[in-house]
Amino acid sequence: MTSANSNLTALLSPRSVAIIGASADFNKINGRPIRNLLEKGYAGKIFPINPKYDKIGDLTCYPSVEAVPDTIDLAIVILPAGAVVEAFKALGRKKVPAAVVFSAGFGETGPEGKALEQALVETARANNIRLCGPNCLGLINAFDGMPATFSQYADGENVPGPIAFVTQSGAFGTAIAALARNRSLGLGFFVNTGNEADIDFVDTMSALIEDPRVKVGTGYVEGIRNGDGLAALGRRSLELGKPVIVMKVGRTKVGSRAVSSHTGALAGEDAIFDGVAKQFGLIRARNEEEMLDMAQVFAYCDLPKGNGLAIATQSGGAGVQMADRADDLGLKVPVLLAETQEKIGKSIPGFGVATNPIDVTGQFVAQPAILRDSLKLMLTDPQVDIGVVWIELMHKNVDLLVSVFEEVKAQSTKPLVVVWVAAPDAAVKELAKRKIPLLRSGEAAIEAIAGLVQFSKAQQLAKNTGSAIAKPAAEHEWQRAMASAKNADGGLVASAVAMALLNAYGVNFPPATLAATVDDAKAAASTLGYPVALKIESGQIAHKTEVGGVQLNLQTPDALANAWASISASVKAKAPNAKIDGMLVQKMSSGDVEFVIGLQRDPSFGPVIMAGLGGIFIEVLKDVVFRQCPVSTADAEQMLDELHAKAVLDGARGKAPVDRKKLAALIAQVSRFAVDAGPRLSELDLNPIMIRGDQMVAVDALLTLNTQ
Repeated sequence: MTSANSNLTALLSPRSVAIIGASADFNKINGRPIRNLLEKGYAGKIFPINPKYDKIGDLTCYPSVEAVPDTIDLAIVILPAGAVVEAFKALGRKKVPAAVVFSAGFGETGPEGKALEQALVETARANNIRLCGPNCLGLINAFDGMPATFSQYADGENVPGPIAFVTQSGAFGTAIAALARNRSLGLGFFVNTGNEADIDFVDTMSALIEDPRVKVGTGYVEGIRNGDGLAALGRRSLELGKPVIVMKVGRTKVGSRAVSSHTGALAGEDAIFDGVAKQFGLIRARNEEEMLDMAQVFAYCDLPKGNGLAIATQSGGAGVQMADRADDLGLKVPVLLAETQEKIGKSIPGFGVATNPIDVTGQFVAQPAILRDSLKLMLTDPQVDIGVVWIELMHKNVDLLVSVFEEVKAQSTKPLVVVWVAAPDAAVKELAKRKIPLLRSGEAAIEAIAGLVQFSKAQQLAKNTGSAIAKPAAEHEWQRAMASAKNADGGLVASAVAMALLNAYGVNFPPATLAATVDDAKAAASTLGYPVALKIESGQIAHKTEVGGVQLNLQTPDALANAWASISASVKAKAPNAKIDGMLVQKMSSGDVEFVIGLQRDPSFGPVIMAGLGGIFIEVLKDVVFRQCPVSTADAEQMLDELHAKAVLDGARGKAPVDRKKLAALIAQVSRFAVDAGPRLSELDLNPIMIRGDQMVAVDALLTLNTQ
């Protein structure tokens, strides 16, 4: 571990381990850690602690922590919940730097348990002890043969490998680790963080990716409290070139309810988590199988330089299926150059296909050179950045095929992924030894490759985001405008004040005047020029349309007067207690595209920005993307590219395309507003923003502030 994570070295790589509450019965939970440490050949010192025993096996058993004559790096605490706090006081007197608490009966059990957990945290902090848990399975460092766990996963072979796995769930995490073992994937580290009273997923993964033996981080997550820490983890993973793949549950409202009733703490909406993950290069997996697929590909492949994919199969149908999925995920399946096709055509049977996907046919079983030469040739094509080959069964030809794939890998600098449907166990093990990824289905391979490309792109984007993160045009404008927001108690900000605040950040609004009477409104409309919009103005009415407080496209003074009367009557009926400040007369604006930019303060990630298509897209399709503030213009351009209906921005039915760079700059400016506003910001909606080409005008600003 690096010095930056030295506070977790004692946890993850201890030189000595004490087991408080140890048992001589190795089948019990409090006996299993000793058995595991002995069986796995842990080279450090082991100190069982229990006044009932003088010895456990060949080990001296001590009556108390203080009785241990040597230093202790890591303590495993296996006591009833009510005795754990006193144990930590003893650990503090012994200057033990880290402890794992298996014991349950804490925050997961209700108010009394939460109070006990808080007392445990306070005791740990007062004594400078880093705490993993409580209510956890512990951890395994397979590199050092250090299984500080009672998990049944430790019963099998713990082969060290380049993948670190951190899980917030003990049972589900064990199942995932077992799946990895069945794939011959080595987990160098397995850590269950339990209740995360102190050390959490972010702390643990941040330490693990610094270990030079780790190439890939993987994690099962139910909730993230430390949003800034997650962002820092993503940035560091990009710097190191070590991807972190996260399987986060709670994507739907039903799933979120299930998580909140479990030991995890769901904080922030899933769409926000998803956006922040993409922003900082974290790769998200939909399920445990996809996470392991991606981990295997990342562990064994270099990053591709682009997204050009070549597909070779012994089945034309499999090739089409993979090409379809590749197109879904934004990968290119280019037609190979004519000279590449010609060379491949000479290598395969006449009834094969030499374009892309390439159908090498089943003839390669009799003539291995067909497959070997086709793969080598397709990887030499300059349009190809990564290759995938699909085969099935072949139980009698394992050695032959393994040698073919090994030779192709050795002679190419581009990644190659093998799909072997119904692969023999021998093939799984032999390809794992040679660090060649073997996946079980075509679509799974394409999805894993898409993750590889996503991380590569994120690295490039990170290198280019040193460009300016937008700042206000004039600091004094912000200060003056903020000072004019007199509602120190928080709440809805008057439209004129909100517009002044946002205008200092480059947001344009149509000319508008606040009118106290209908005659004032007519005078304002005459100055502004018809057509105009009329909107109720009240600090108690956030959504004007819901109370009938908006009328648009008013062409004449009479229409304006009628609208004034109609709005007044509707608001009086639907919001009788609202204090009315007047009505806003605003010059009508139009555009080819309606857009929305919003801000909110998330409990985990702080200020986050939302951008997407307005109108029915926001109300029905919810086609929006989130990021943590501030964002750079490059980040904002990436947000635009993630919209499902992004083609609308390119112009439709003869309309002018949106100036994406200018729109991205606007998004960046608004994100800067969120940072400068600090904790005073509650939420902001700029909806709709009317866009025509490079002209962008926000027709409304709903801004809510918190108390000072």
